[in-house]
Amino acid sequence: MPEPASALRLRSSAGRGTLAAAVLASGMVFLDSTVVNVALPRLGADLGASVAGLQWTVNGYLLTLAAFVLLGGALGDRFGRRRIFLIGVVAFTLASVLCGLAQRTDWLVAARFLQGAGGALLTPGSLSLLQASFHRDDRAKTIGAWSGLSGVSTALGPFIGGWLIDALSWRWIFFLNVPLAVLVILATLRWVPESRDESASRAGRARRFDVAGALLGALGLAGVTYALVDAPGRGLYSPAVLAAALLAVLAAVVFVLVERRRGDTAMLPTGLFGSRLFSVLNVFTVLVYAALGGFTFFIAVYLQNVVGWSALLTGLALLPMTLLLLVGSPGAGALSTKIGPRLPLTVGPVLAAAGLLMLREVSPGASYWREVLPGVAVFGAGLTLVVAPLTASVLAAVEDRFAGVASGFNNAASRVGGLLAVAALPLLVGLSGTGYEQRDELTAAYRGALLWCAGLLLAGAAIAVLLVHRPARRPPPAQPCHSMPVSTPK
Repeated sequence: MPEPASALRLRSSAGRGTLAAAVLASGMVFLDSTVVNVALPRLGADLGASVAGLQWTVNGYLLTLAAFVLLGGALGDRFGRRRIFLIGVVAFTLASVLCGLAQRTDWLVAARFLQGAGGALLTPGSLSLLQASFHRDDRAKTIGAWSGLSGVSTALGPFIGGWLIDALSWRWIFFLNVPLAVLVILATLRWVPESRDESASRAGRARRFDVAGALLGALGLAGVTYALVDAPGRGLYSPAVLAAALLAVLAAVVFVLVERRRGDTAMLPTGLFGSRLFSVLNVFTVLVYAALGGFTFFIAVYLQNVVGWSALLTGLALLPMTLLLLVGSPGAGALSTKIGPRLPLTVGPVLAAAGLLMLREVSPGASYWREVLPGVAVFGAGLTLVVAPLTASVLAAVEDRFAGVASGFNNAASRVGGLLAVAALPLLVGLSGTGYEQRDELTAAYRGALLWCAGLLLAGAAIAVLLVHRPARRPPPAQPCHSMPVSTPK
């Protein structure tokens, strides 16, 4: 990337202000990722939501975020990263207010779709602003600071969100975004310089946006999600479910054809998949993040509705997992660079699966120290071995010119994994209607879901041991391409 005309230095007031804007904006997105699942039992009871309503509350956000995050990055490159970033912040915040004011489940779900669309503009912008604005000598330090501070916000999310849910209402986890957004907007207008990809601007109409690809991707994800979520209530072979499944298949086929035709100008250049390692790593990503998304969806509801914990205790229960990731990821990345990614990507999922099997035995009146913490620690240790090696290997598996889109696609793959798990697992374990409020029914579903999640992790380990190898070239310094969910599902 060429040096900006007025490159920022990290020690300057403008540099610190730009970093603060990016961290606070990312913090809003991470906060929603870590506390919405904790709020599900309360908002479900308040709005009279069914299991399907809870699924859509999570998946409405994930669907639009996963479908449009690559398009959001391209819009920033073309029309100005600061401009698109600010639009994303405003859209995300307005949608958050609508979420907090929701009086019905369908209202909340619609607002979550809008929130995901705002996040798709905001998420790529927070990192690209730093990459484009800072002096090359300060970029690595700035991105490292962004990663560390964003990790702190992720760790604080369950504590802050759980306290708000218990002390005030689930609605305040969304209203909290308003003061954060005001600070982000003020800091951005005051300190963040505008930047864009000048080659894209000069190309003008010659470099059209792949809107068709983004819409087809969203349509395919929406179709499969609707089919999986509504199958328990409508019946697996009902006309609506079958039509949604058919729509998903057709959208996926047309998506592939459109992307192939557009070549390197596509939202998802098919040249990426000339690397078998890149393809394998993204299948691995979907499996691992599906397990993570399914686990965090079920355990947040189970700990409150069966074990009897408060929202605050539920949020804090998984905090050690985040702390292990913050402390251990640099070491895991260094280990992967030294010995290659195969061993960490094999041992990590196996450890995480063992943690889930331990947590499967948690019962009413469980002791946190004896029954919950050991499983959370083992699961977190497994994830710690996965995240940094996976990120670095994805970036090293493709040509440098595809690094940005490869990182974005892998981010989207992680979110799609969580989306599909939250859509499919209640169907697979027979949880529907208001079953999440019934102790016996929820207990059986929880234990079945954790078995499925452990199976997904072991499938990922098998793929790693058989198909993952050391990238042909040395991985570049890993830039975070996942926003690790802690109590939900980059």
